[in-house]
Amino acid sequence: MAATRPLRADARRNRERLLEVAVRALSQDGPDIALETIAKEAGVGIGTLYRHFPTREALVDAAYRNELDRLCDSVDDLLATMTPDQALRTWMDHFIDYMSAKRGMGDALRALIASGGDPFSRSRDRLTGAVTTLLRAGSSAGTLRSDVTPDDVLISLSGMSLASADLRDREQAGRLLDLLMDALRARH
Repeated sequence: MAATRPLRADARRNRERLLEVAVRALSQDGPDIALETIAKEAGVGIGTLYRHFPTREALVDAAYRNELDRLCDSVDDLLATMTPDQALRTWMDHFIDYMSAKRGMGDALRALIASGGDPFSRSRDRLTGAVTTLLRAGSSAGTLRSDVTPDDVLISLSGMSLASADLRDREQAGRLLDLLMDALRARH
């Protein structure tokens, strides 16, 4: 089996731009948006879109997975620049953004699943791993409780995002996240 060559810098930028535009377009305009519209807004030709994503389903799958990866991959950077409790609180804001994008892409994701795709196959493991890293760092630093499980945090965050009538009300979401953080802090 031949090794896959890494993308050239310009091809990588095009792919990233296509994914960014796809998330926004699928969230705002729905699953039937013309792929030509996505390509044009990304500043590339339709051939470039198809080179990266040969089908609509491949684009939807990659767009969702990219959002998941961005969220989960942010943990190390957050912990490198913030205290663990600050990193967790910031990550929670990113989680709400991720859930908002996921909800916006709902029709496109349901269409992908109906066609046999499984965009969520890695979601639980990736999210659990991210929260585990944050909780362990906070427990080691003495800023977060050690008796909280990653599932406790993920269920709480998911419930908050589902209960919010309008995730665009960032002020309310922030207050709810602050309440959750208060419950997660270690008591001295």
